[in-house]
Amino acid sequence: MEHWFNCQKILVLGSGSWGTAMALHMARQDYEVYLWGRSEEKLAHMQVARENTVYLPGIPFPDNLHVVSDLPSAMAQAEAVFCMVPSHGFVHMLEQIQPHYRPNVPFIWGTKGMLDYQGKLVCLHEAVNNILGASIPQAIISGPTFASEVAAELPAAVVVAAKNKAVATKLQLLLHSEVFRVYTSDDIVGVQICGAVKNVLAVAAGISDGLGLGANTRSALITRGLVEMRRIAVAVGCRQDTLMGLSGMGDLILTATSDLSRNRRLGLALGQGMSVQQAQASIGQVIESTYNATLLQSYGRKNQLEMPITDQVCAVLAGQVSPHEAVHNLLSRAPRAEFTLD
Repeated sequence: MEHWFNCQKILVLGSGSWGTAMALHMARQDYEVYLWGRSEEKLAHMQVARENTVYLPGIPFPDNLHVVSDLPSAMAQAEAVFCMVPSHGFVHMLEQIQPHYRPNVPFIWGTKGMLDYQGKLVCLHEAVNNILGASIPQAIISGPTFASEVAAELPAAVVVAAKNKAVATKLQLLLHSEVFRVYTSDDIVGVQICGAVKNVLAVAAGISDGLGLGANTRSALITRGLVEMRRIAVAVGCRQDTLMGLSGMGDLILTATSDLSRNRRLGLALGQGMSVQQAQASIGQVIESTYNATLLQSYGRKNQLEMPITDQVCAVLAGQVSPHEAVHNLLSRAPRAEFTLD
């Protein structure tokens, strides 16, 4: 196959479930893929086992998927870099690779969330611009995907967003396959906002189901949650059609309704009576909403946006109200028109 920018060697940063799944997908497209993670012990185990026995057991690594621990050496070879680390580690990852970064190497991230960066709430691309430089080719990949299903080669669709249309198109060609359909977008901010907000709303849907409130309540929460997503998106100048796409409604539906979602499982556990600490321990993986809920709430308050579902999720996560009280607080709000000009 014809490779993007004559790209043959791809580095994936982050050896968790999503990073490993993307490494597997790209290795299957005949690229030489290098998978790096923070834990040398876990990397050594993966190298011997030739699979990620912790997150994606039973899915063998192809011969062209190489597990590496030497980050400077991997950066020296990389012709494209995919970053799949959690949002709270995103800035540190950028700072680690910055001394080794070559300006023409594309940087693509699948991280979903917002950042409190230098005292300001920002999308991840702003940290990329500040640390690696605004001139590097850059894009975000997002959409309704679970790592386990991508790794198992089940059909999926994603969106690749970049300000530069040529970058998005070339990345589309790099990733597209018979079972992995890739669409392009130039709304890089909108795609990031959707990815952050949907995680918080998935917690709300999980709490509702954990309390046994039924399908009606879950559907109402998802729909009204989409309104909150829209309010933030409009405030930052996103395109509203992004909300109806794969990174918006698509990812929200997936994350809020499937028990493969860590954020939904967090909500389920809270609704069933666990503490936040107990719920996190039972899931055993990073849960993005615990890092991003208060950031989104702060942004909403700063911009005078009405975000009642986000407010109640934050209150539950902070231990300020119980899940039952949060539902009561939402239902006791004054009646209003469904749509306003807010």
